[in-house]
Amino acid sequence: LETACILQKEGEISDETIEEISKNMIGYDRDGEEHYNLISAVHKSLRDSDGDAGAYWISRMLVGGEDPRYIARRLINFASEDVFSPEAIILANSVYEICEKVGMPDAELPLLNLAYFLADLPKNNKIYAALPKIHADIAEYGKLPVPMHLRNAPTEFLKEQGYGKGYEYAHNLESKKSEQEHFPEELKGRKYREQ
Repeated sequence: LETACILQKEGEISDETIEEISKNMIGYDRDGEEHYNLISAVHKSLRDSDGDAGAYWISRMLVGGEDPRYIARRLINFASEDVFSPEAIILANSVYEICEKVGMPDAELPLLNLAYFLADLPKNNKIYAALPKIHADIAEYGKLPVPMHLRNAPTEFLKEQGYGKGYEYAHNLESKKSEQEHFPEELKGRKYREQ
């Protein structure tokens, strides 16, 4: 029925539309290999800045009966992993909410708009590449204590214990940027994100 609604531009679903669907029914297994092949094609097309191919694969999935929210979730992941733009993550989440509210066939255009937007953005996976390094240090060093100067000191007792002592408040500095160390001693000078 969703496919018929997509293909029927206006009015009631015609016999011609039903016949066209029957002739060209796209086999789509939402839990099978083709499901994963198609979403992989979406992701890789957008990563390579090919919005047209990304739009094609998204529409293929939708015409085949895919839940638009699944595609929107994958586009949120793409925005997090492949572009360095917090705004893209916010936009992708907004499109997910649109998909929840309107469903098909109305969710298709916002998804395609998002796909073209993401395809056109400069690609950058610095944050995604930093994550394994961060996790490796957590696994190797465990729960390292927060340096005393970074600890919260909401009470006089904690201040007396040295909490917050020596912290440089960036707003009070001419450069507005402190060079103080923010890592535990064992990780001093770490740089996870490549410049």
